[in-house]
Amino acid sequence: MKKRMLLLVAALLCAWSSYAWERQTVWPKGKMPHRQEHQIAAMTDEAGDPKFKADKHRVAYLEWFEKPDEKVRNGACMILISGGAYQNCCDVGLIKLWHETLTRQGIQCVNFVYRTPRPTGLPIYQTAWEDAQRAVRMVRSQAKKRGFDPEKIGTISMSAGSHLALLLATSSQTPAYEQVDALDTIPCHINWAIVNAPAYVTNDGEEGTPATRQGYGMDVKLSDVFKFDEKTCPMSLHHGGLDIYSPNGSTLIYRELRRRHIPAELHLYPNEGHGAFGLERGIEFMNQMEFYSKLAPKEDIMKRYPSDDARKEKVAEDVWPEGKMPCAQEHQCKPYLEWHFPKEKKTNAIQIIYSGGAYEGNNPDGFEVAPLRRYLNELGMTVVTMKYRTPRPKGLAKHTTAWQDLQRAIRIVRSKAASHGLDPGKIGIMGSSAGGHLTLMGVTSSMHQSYWPIDDIDKLPCNVQWGLGIYPAYALTDGANAPNSQGGNEDSAVLVPEFSFDLHTAPMFLIHGDADGWAAMNSVKVWEKMRSMGIQCELHTLARSEHCFQNYASPGTGCYTWMDQIVEYLRKIKAL
Repeated sequence: MKKRMLLLVAALLCAWSSYAWERQTVWPKGKMPHRQEHQIAAMTDEAGDPKFKADKHRVAYLEWFEKPDEKVRNGACMILISGGAYQNCCDVGLIKLWHETLTRQGIQCVNFVYRTPRPTGLPIYQTAWEDAQRAVRMVRSQAKKRGFDPEKIGTISMSAGSHLALLLATSSQTPAYEQVDALDTIPCHINWAIVNAPAYVTNDGEEGTPATRQGYGMDVKLSDVFKFDEKTCPMSLHHGGLDIYSPNGSTLIYRELRRRHIPAELHLYPNEGHGAFGLERGIEFMNQMEFYSKLAPKEDIMKRYPSDDARKEKVAEDVWPEGKMPCAQEHQCKPYLEWHFPKEKKTNAIQIIYSGGAYEGNNPDGFEVAPLRRYLNELGMTVVTMKYRTPRPKGLAKHTTAWQDLQRAIRIVRSKAASHGLDPGKIGIMGSSAGGHLTLMGVTSSMHQSYWPIDDIDKLPCNVQWGLGIYPAYALTDGANAPNSQGGNEDSAVLVPEFSFDLHTAPMFLIHGDADGWAAMNSVKVWEKMRSMGIQCELHTLARSEHCFQNYASPGTGCYTWMDQIVEYLRKIKAL
């Protein structure tokens, strides 16, 4: 009996040891630079324990979590970095969430706990940066032992921890401390970063405060502590639109990455404050970048959504009464609407959808329209599709007749909504590419008359309650009629003048490929303008993704889940 008990205890100890969390201090005894007696290295749950002994927790450490299951292990490692204003390491719950989620993805996780509170007589980040560079070297040195690739090391972080992660991601070639031993000959760059709500990024908050001017102003720019050296890595930046640590810091970081042709993603969440959002988007980013596995084969979106089974009825109608169409030109197609009513109506909101086509053609039954129309019908939403006039009109701006068609279409839908049991005050519009430009016209310029009224329908307003802009083209002056010549990255590329941004401007959801020739900065600069007006929008850019990214997309990427992201947005705004 005693022998059996000993064997059982041994087995339990063996099982425990394979999953036990192992701590390693990152500095050899007596070698830690800038030691300060008020600093500790501990997460707040441990530091708050009445039995906590500060003198036993002076040195930064790594906390290695269990190895992922062999069936999913993929040779990647993620360093988890808590925030806490450089005053403490407080994100205990986030560390737990990241560890559990990423381990299930097959990634080895290690928690990095750096010295806090802020050092005296040094930059607020200095001792943490020293600890962080040393920690990355230690992680890289143990790659073979722990079963991951030394060039597959990423970080995921929050707030001050994200400021620290940005230092690792952009400035690894700048030594934070003098070499103390042979370990310091190992490179301290990271290979990617998922950056949540980075604090202190703009110079109106770099001293360790919220952004005092909200990241705005001619003289507000990125903090110059970020060097953007040759080892700067791809990033996925996540930020709440109401964060006091300004989300403009993330848009500026994103722009700098684009200038250097470093793939990146930007995910901005409306009406959210300081927090970590969109972990699933970060995982999709890692998939898209193939950091730990090859992309799955691409799938045709039209084959994924081939059925109109959720549609009860389709009703077509002309946009204009006979002989009343403004600026009629013989070479253009005839515009029309089609109502697509769901079998089971679950919302009284209406989504209008139309395609792109460079204002030379448009297809209401193609991949930019039909899949989402079918998906929304499945969810119980009424969809109206529109064929607008193309090709481009002669002697007029490229979008003029399409804009007239859109304003008239919105008024028709508003005039008939109540008769279908729908809400005339819940109308959204969506277009892709040139259709995205047209959506921006509809969202920002509804008080601007595009044609002379012809009947009572034209007495109705043509404003909408939301817009969905899918890789909008022609939004910036460096690409007003073609792909963006400078990628939209320079300050000289500004929003085109046809967007009025009037008092009826509606919030938007914007999604754009980072590698699109009709540049992602079209969407980013619209988002920045909207925020400056107090209008909260949602934005997602997709790394290594080009124009028409959704046509053929790999599962597990944002190019594949883009419609789910739209549905999430529609639910947030109570349209679904």
